[in-house]
Amino acid sequence: MGAKARLDHARAVRVRAVRALTLSAHRVVFTPSGKRGEFADGTSLLAAARELGVDLDSVCGGRGICGRCQIDIAEGDFAKHALLSSAGHVTPWGEVESRYADKRGALPPGRRLGCQARICGDLVIDVPPESQVHRQVVRKRAETHPIEIDPVVRLYYVEVGEPDMHEPASDLRRLQQALIEQWGLAETNVDLATLATLQKTLRAGQWKVTAALRKGRDIVAIMPGFAERAYGVAIDVGSTTIAAHLTDLASGEVVAAVGAMNPQIRFGEDLMSRVSYVMMNPGGEKELTRAVREAMDGLIGEAARDAGVSRGEIMEVTMVGNPIMHHLVLGLDPTELGGAPFALTIDGAYEARGRELGLDIAPGAFVYALPCIAGHVGADAAGVVLAEAPQLREELTLLVDVGTNAEIVFGNRERLLACSSPTGPAFEGAQISCGQRAAPGAIERVRIDRATLEPRFKVIGCDLWSDEPGFAAATETTGVTGVCGSGIIEAIAEMFLSRIVSEDGVIDGGLAVRTKRVEQVGRTFAYVLREGQPRLLVYQTDVRAIQLAKAALYAGAKLLMERAGAAPERVTLAGAFGSHIDPLYAMTLGLIPDCDLAKVASAGNAAGTGARIALLNLAARAEIESVVRGIEKIETAIEPAFQRHFVAAMAFPNKEDAFPNLAKRVELPARKEPSGEGGRRRRRAAAPGPS
Repeated sequence: MGAKARLDHARAVRVRAVRALTLSAHRVVFTPSGKRGEFADGTSLLAAARELGVDLDSVCGGRGICGRCQIDIAEGDFAKHALLSSAGHVTPWGEVESRYADKRGALPPGRRLGCQARICGDLVIDVPPESQVHRQVVRKRAETHPIEIDPVVRLYYVEVGEPDMHEPASDLRRLQQALIEQWGLAETNVDLATLATLQKTLRAGQWKVTAALRKGRDIVAIMPGFAERAYGVAIDVGSTTIAAHLTDLASGEVVAAVGAMNPQIRFGEDLMSRVSYVMMNPGGEKELTRAVREAMDGLIGEAARDAGVSRGEIMEVTMVGNPIMHHLVLGLDPTELGGAPFALTIDGAYEARGRELGLDIAPGAFVYALPCIAGHVGADAAGVVLAEAPQLREELTLLVDVGTNAEIVFGNRERLLACSSPTGPAFEGAQISCGQRAAPGAIERVRIDRATLEPRFKVIGCDLWSDEPGFAAATETTGVTGVCGSGIIEAIAEMFLSRIVSEDGVIDGGLAVRTKRVEQVGRTFAYVLREGQPRLLVYQTDVRAIQLAKAALYAGAKLLMERAGAAPERVTLAGAFGSHIDPLYAMTLGLIPDCDLAKVASAGNAAGTGARIALLNLAARAEIESVVRGIEKIETAIEPAFQRHFVAAMAFPNKEDAFPNLAKRVELPARKEPSGEGGRRRRRAAAPGPS
């Protein structure tokens, strides 16, 4: 046969092959992704999805065990796709699916396992949210972005070859080979703690095991047989409380949430007193570290018990905290954070094995600590940024994480600035004569009659106001025990609006002649919030403590606004205190800058939410690390303008700044006009702009 004849023959063979393939190929469209392709008769829908890069989950590798690859087959004529889809265009229900339904329960009507249903006609396939690897968890607040599930740890079920005298290979090598052949996972490694469990686990599972791999590389746990659940814990280590959220890494569901007081309180209620303890007691940092790590491990155990989860199923932990808590959890000496220039040991994200931190979880599991922003703006503030995403907004947003040390971030997608302010523990009820932690029986809401100056209040654990019938009976068990942070804010704000307290924070003793609610105490006066036992009074020293705290917070925010040359269009309050405070009263006292009150919101424990996002989404870690590197840090301790802003912010709501949005909602007492430059600044701020 000549060269031309051979070429013609080869072309004819190729044409026949293409025709044969075309006749046996079927068009498949996956929704909601819209990805499509042509596949040969008998291709499984899971294989087709993988070839197209469709988001279809599977832990068992197509063995019909996990049920993660469930799909819905659309019925009908789809003109848009120019195809007719039908349940008859896949192979019939088989033995594997029947076995799955017997063991795990029947599939919903119309559902099939993608690994078992094989293509034999044109199809439109819908991948439901629960079958998507990167499914989204929609969060409740409309202005926050959803969390896309893409955890750092994934599970892989494998069947490992048994030892063979004729083919000598270690158990680890055969496990790694199975991961390559069945999942395409090459270059895996394992640490000694996990390796020590390998042989017993392989034999207990009869050579069928589930390996948990971190970033597709590190084997952090090996479980006998098929395991379908892996968990992680997001921990917010506050100076006062520690909160832990045990989360299903596949679904994003929080299966248990627990909290406890930070046992470090016995070394000092505020952060600087704990640093002082370390400075004055050699080895004191080890005591503080041991206390906080034991508390974290205790919370992990409590959450696991509540959810019926074994500690070995916890594969990853993420952690946020202020810089001092962050350092102590990691076992780093916080002494340098006690004075200028407030140098951090580390400001980037950090990973350590859980066992290095004394955590009893999966043998190879890691703890990921989010990055700190500055010497007094910690990983908790980074968590707030990750949760609230100001870097994605057009609006200028002021984020305030209110605690014993307020951490403040201001800006938008163009620019972010951050600072911290030493507010102290007054907002949490400390340093207040009648103050207490938020607990049943604590006053949390206060209203004062403008004419009679008589108060009424609500306590935690009761929906009735104190002047409503049935209040005494409803609070018989808890009683009225004190005033928590939100209650003291409302009490002093109401005292200001009722003219009991002046804009300078002085209780008006002249009112003692017209009401028994104002009484003299030494050289000053107090307001009687409640008669009875205990008798609760708001003293002049209480008002001053709140003034000092709110002035520090406002001055920090003002520094950021001044540096940015703009005012906030949105204010978000985070933290335990921030989640309970009424924005109207926060603004009345001048705790936060003037803003449209409709755009002042609470984010709850946004730092903890940020830790949970980092737990559930690997890309979020790189995102927050990048964002933090770009944040401009302002150190309030060395800013000359801070003291001026602080002095002005001692007044209610402020000595210099106008509050036009607030004035639309409440009748503010007439303010004394300051003399000099302060008065000129305030008049300029209040003056209307050009029409």
